[in-house]
Amino acid sequence: MNFLQKQLYNPVSIGLAILLLIAGLFGVLWVLVPPPPKTITMATGLPTGLYYHFGERLKSALADEGVTLKLESTGGSIDNLALLGDPKSGVDFAMVQGGVADLSKYPNLVSIAGMFYEPIWVWYRESAFKVDGGRLSILSQLKGKHISVGNVGSGTLALSNALLNFSGLSEDEVLAEKLTPDQALAKLKSGELDAVFIIAAAEAPILEKFYTIPGMRLMNFEHADAYTRSFPYLSKVNIPRGVLSIANDLPRQDIQVLAPTATLVGHADISPALVTLLLSEAYDILKSYSRLQKAGEFPSDAGLDFPLHVDAEIYLKDGPSLLHRYLPFWTAVWVGRFAKIVIPLLMILIPLFTYIPTAKNLMLRLKLSQVYEELKTLEANASNPNYREKNFKDLEAIEKRVANLKVARLDAKELYDLKGHVSETRERLNSML
Repeated sequence: MNFLQKQLYNPVSIGLAILLLIAGLFGVLWVLVPPPPKTITMATGLPTGLYYHFGERLKSALADEGVTLKLESTGGSIDNLALLGDPKSGVDFAMVQGGVADLSKYPNLVSIAGMFYEPIWVWYRESAFKVDGGRLSILSQLKGKHISVGNVGSGTLALSNALLNFSGLSEDEVLAEKLTPDQALAKLKSGELDAVFIIAAAEAPILEKFYTIPGMRLMNFEHADAYTRSFPYLSKVNIPRGVLSIANDLPRQDIQVLAPTATLVGHADISPALVTLLLSEAYDILKSYSRLQKAGEFPSDAGLDFPLHVDAEIYLKDGPSLLHRYLPFWTAVWVGRFAKIVIPLLMILIPLFTYIPTAKNLMLRLKLSQVYEELKTLEANASNPNYREKNFKDLEAIEKRVANLKVARLDAKELYDLKGHVSETRERLNSML
């Protein structure tokens, strides 16, 4: 206890204690502000779809920044959401089609950004609609037809069923099969199907397989504006003649289609630095990614199911931060991380520094009061001959301590007053001899 009391008045000990406190706070904050992971997993879709193709492009771009992206092939958006919602799946991000998510089931997911339009194409055999002049323009014409509405687990299945139901077609009024794009393609070639619903960006490799099938046409959604009023996550996209394939003259006329937005979705606790990196690389990828979007239209905050991540919102509005604009990714991460720790520390310590003069004054008062208490004891025992020798020894020790006291210039008066009181006590003891 005496050792601790002595250290209480030792400036070196106090300085070391403050340094240890700062180091402890720094260590705690360092743990609370973790760096972004160097390996992440993203659920995409079927290997023939654009989700997977986009994932491959993103994987290559992230590798250049020292981040490894693992891609997981799935059946589509529904499967992707299930994986994101399962904490044991190991999936950090996923591509999700707009309009398929039930937000109440996934309260901890956020949108990073919309990445590109993903039109719903309805390919049909012209010969199956002879009574309509070989044209399919409204979904009610599919009554009694053999159609593919998308595979289980896909966003295509969810959206095609929603559109058919909205158009007044029940399950009993269409002969619908739940097929993957490749399965639907094979049955369309053999004449077993009349029409196929497929959701994919214009550049998706799977679309090219439809080009060479004789008698194939693309549906023109004449009710597109009506659908977008009832399905806010859908956009009407105009498709110029030949934009898919000039060589095959597809489509053979200007058409309009419905398009949800393909969105990159992640967990709400995603690292802000990782959000910045993903959006930065997405900007570069999407500059010339789709023939159906305007330059700079994506990444976008439009057509999203999940709330936009706050850092993504700032990025989409103002661009990257100053650090990420001029520094390599990991350099910016560590500088930013250090700043996030130092600034809170300063917010804590700066107010404390204003109390240093008060603390010093209190410490001086404690030292002086301790000496005065000892002097009072000496004076109380001054007339007792049994304490005479002890009193002089104690007084000598007090005089040495007082002589070694160091005080600031402004506190010199208190020190000299104390020395005067010590001298008075010696005179009183001497007078008792």
